[in-house]
Amino acid sequence: MLTATAPKTDPVPAVALTEGELNFYRREGYLQIPGLLPSAIAESLRDDVMYVMSQLGGYEGNKLKQSGEYLAGSPIDHLVHSHHLCDIAGQLMGGPSSLYLPFTAVKGSGGGEFAFHHDNNYTQFTDGMLGINLWFALVDMTPENGCLMMVPRSHTAGQLESENAGDGDTHRKVKHTPGDFLPIRMRAGDCVAFSRLTVHGSGANNTPDPRVAYAVQYFRNDAKYIDRETGEIKSHKEFPRFANSHKPVTKISVPTGKLDGH
Repeated sequence: MLTATAPKTDPVPAVALTEGELNFYRREGYLQIPGLLPSAIAESLRDDVMYVMSQLGGYEGNKLKQSGEYLAGSPIDHLVHSHHLCDIAGQLMGGPSSLYLPFTAVKGSGGGEFAFHHDNNYTQFTDGMLGINLWFALVDMTPENGCLMMVPRSHTAGQLESENAGDGDTHRKVKHTPGDFLPIRMRAGDCVAFSRLTVHGSGANNTPDPRVAYAVQYFRNDAKYIDRETGEIKSHKEFPRFANSHKPVTKISVPTGKLDGH
């Protein structure tokens, strides 16, 4: 079993974003924050994520292997519950925020492209700008190993129609693939923040090594979502969809009926 090596202090430094950075995020729908994690923390998180992968029984060939589980006291546990990271999310969304959903984002060697989509294709927030994804590279990211591809200013189009990606799982994709996108090159420890309305995807991993990342999503405390089963509009604070994903476990379990991550 992996030995927890994360420090007891917050692994993310306190950051006061500049007005220029906030304006860039509002205008473009994303913001890169280079070097947010110290190299030692990024390395411990990579090892922790790969331990989770080993318990799931493999990841090679997966375009995105996803798990929300993590061990108590582990590096992931400390990142997920970072007060400083939650504060960064709140700065970008313009108000106090709370943890929504954390998950691994590993693309195995040979893993293919992940179709362009935005996160509001899944759980639909009534205002997609009140949700954010803080996505960490835990290894260097390039087009060769399937880095994220972002469509700047796509959030301004609002909620887009989507359809099943047709790859045998529940992946969604926007109906019209964008022609203008930006590869997000990152170093291990870099973070990129993007809204639930920002269209993004990832390329194929044509290298022999896995592309390892971790995502922590937040919602602003006044955000609401549409219940997929009832159509009701619910408060995230009062009726959190993924409350159990915030809790550490004592053993990583293998999910059933899920071939790949979203």
